[in-house]
Amino acid sequence: MTQRRHYSQFMPLLPLAAALLTTPALAANYPITANQRQTAEQVAQAGVPLSELAPNAPDAHTVKPGDTLWDISKLFLTSPWRWPELWGMNREQINNPHLIYPGQVLVLVKRDGRAQLQLAQAHGSSAPDGTVKLSPQIRSSQQDANPITAIPQHLIEPFLNEAIVFDSDELATAPRIVAAQEGRVMLSKGDIAYARGELSQVKDYRVFRSARPLRDPSTREILGYEAPYLGTAELTRAGENREQANGKTEIVPATLRIMSNKQEIGVGDRLSPVPQRNFSRYVPHAPAQPISGQIVSVYGDALSAGQNQIVALNRGSRDGLERGHVLALWRDGRRVTDRTAEKREEIKLPDERHGVLFVFQTYSRVSYALIISVQEPVGAGDRFTQP
Repeated sequence: MTQRRHYSQFMPLLPLAAALLTTPALAANYPITANQRQTAEQVAQAGVPLSELAPNAPDAHTVKPGDTLWDISKLFLTSPWRWPELWGMNREQINNPHLIYPGQVLVLVKRDGRAQLQLAQAHGSSAPDGTVKLSPQIRSSQQDANPITAIPQHLIEPFLNEAIVFDSDELATAPRIVAAQEGRVMLSKGDIAYARGELSQVKDYRVFRSARPLRDPSTREILGYEAPYLGTAELTRAGENREQANGKTEIVPATLRIMSNKQEIGVGDRLSPVPQRNFSRYVPHAPAQPISGQIVSVYGDALSAGQNQIVALNRGSRDGLERGHVLALWRDGRRVTDRTAEKREEIKLPDERHGVLFVFQTYSRVSYALIISVQEPVGAGDRFTQP
């Protein structure tokens, strides 16, 4: 108890904003939405009720390399996506949840039935009664260049270039591979491919198979076109049209080298420029408004999916979904026959919540989400709502 009184003396600890002043470009890339900020401001006035803390929430936690916002939120709160209550416990101190670094100490202060989280770094000598005195301090080390991520970044990074939805079937008119190097039918890493079409001036391309429509599980309406990702190719020589002496034009296709492949690449496959990598962080938070929908498909060729796999949803940015949204997965209640009454009746058991989705990419009418946790296999048609 004495130790907590020492903690409470430092409520106005140096804010994380001081670190932001040294990296303004970094901070500018990670905006906080108005709703998130409002939630944080409300909670910061008094903290959260103790009933909202995880049963074994520690009094303090030192952020370690490999920690994520999700891990730390789960450590302190019963619902990991409720990060505004966690980082917003004292927004003057932790005013940007995107910039939490290894080595920082998060201290949980409980007072008058409520809790606040504060940022501190223990150093110096102990007090005469043996308690540790905390002083405000900003760490300066090589690690400070790498704030922790929202969720394990390696789980979604492979899909940022691979999982893609086109609003229309634009790949049908995209540049295409028309021939392979002599003796090859299918292409793999290091092989030469020849392509025709409006190749831009960029050097790097993604290779896709012809797009397939994504249909709403209920209405069967086409929501977009998903193109199976095959690999990458590098443009080594532009194509040209040569004028012949007889006045005819000779077509010389562009030359590309296959740089990587997940599947074999062949004649007819389509090319699309590699987009600029998006390094924005994905801070977990619940949707501001109620939302519900269904899973359209499992990414890849599987019929069902489990933890750490990707699914497409039939809701997108126009429906209010955004990166970082956390959604609840529901399993439809089974239809069973009640044999206990005089007359047998068919009844439907209640739907059961059995998993959590994390949205990491949104398009107009479709989104991709990572299955964070699940109890049973997930498939097309399964339902999701706000958590």
